[in-house]
Amino acid sequence: MENGIVNVARGLPPEEFEVHVCCLERRGAFVERLPHPENVVVLGKAPGFSPRAVLGLARHAARIGADVLHPHNLGPLTYAALASGLGWWKPVLQGEHGVFQGDQGSPARLRQRQRLYRCCRRVHTVSESLRRYLIEQGFPAQKISAIINGVDTDRFQPVDKARVRTQLGLPPDGQYVGIVGRFDPNKKHLLLIEAFNEVAARLPGARLVIVGDKGAEKEKIHAAVQASPVRERIHLAGFQSNPTPWYQALDLLAAPSIFEGLSNAVLEAMACGVPCLAHTACGNAEVITSGSDGFLAALDSQAVLAGELHRVLADRGVLAAVGERARSRVMRDFSMTAMVGNYARLYREVAGRASTSAAH
Repeated sequence: MENGIVNVARGLPPEEFEVHVCCLERRGAFVERLPHPENVVVLGKAPGFSPRAVLGLARHAARIGADVLHPHNLGPLTYAALASGLGWWKPVLQGEHGVFQGDQGSPARLRQRQRLYRCCRRVHTVSESLRRYLIEQGFPAQKISAIINGVDTDRFQPVDKARVRTQLGLPPDGQYVGIVGRFDPNKKHLLLIEAFNEVAARLPGARLVIVGDKGAEKEKIHAAVQASPVRERIHLAGFQSNPTPWYQALDLLAAPSIFEGLSNAVLEAMACGVPCLAHTACGNAEVITSGSDGFLAALDSQAVLAGELHRVLADRGVLAAVGERARSRVMRDFSMTAMVGNYARLYREVAGRASTSAAH
């Protein structure tokens, strides 16, 4: 999500849009990639609901003359709705990035979202499948639109794998599968590690690269790596502000998550000519034609994931051809220019005028 915000902020025409980012708790790792990091404020919200944070957001929106408040997901929406006077003082554009998991899908949380959506002029998702999901949950179809994620195909492009692996300190040869993202339960890192252990016993050249750091399952993931019988073939890369070379080093990206709307990691890997093995449950089917420019399967168990990993990694000729078609697909259908243009159109619509300053 943070990466998507940065991409939109960098792509919007500066003569028309001025983007400010308000962080409820702390600055994130992507702040320095924003076009104007000085336009970031931190409210320093403590755990639990904070009336002071509502007031701080309202004051900041007034000070900069924000024309649109653009929260993402439920927590920020709560503060934006209250700070905007329930949408009367400042228009609200809500962003949703994945299906509701855990407590987010409970009846109480769904009712909370229903009430808060009344404060929003529009709600956007990052895929058509996520839009349909919201409508199936009972949210108003006429208020929800999909803006499909895009990718910078100049920044993310193929290079010689052996060379980039050497630059990263990795062995130049082998079959590399990777995962990129926060250490959250929905990303299924632990399932991937278990499946890789099984695959590695059958493919002596197989290696697993894990790019990411923070998240609720960090300790469990590190422990699983240390306990792996092939831990010397699992590479913990940590957080990478520039993940491009790590994508470029891979033969395959694994995306077993079932909660993503449309994964930026999938698009970025495909732009680098790296095919993806992804779960069928997310918006991945909008990006991947299985067997042509990627691979889709119901990756719900260790056995299924291990079987798919082995099948795909075992045939390097197929991987290379699928990777070429993956890049062609994102260059044709998922351009950054189209995504940013759609956000600009929606900002203008929500603001109700021809030019706008958007505050996230």
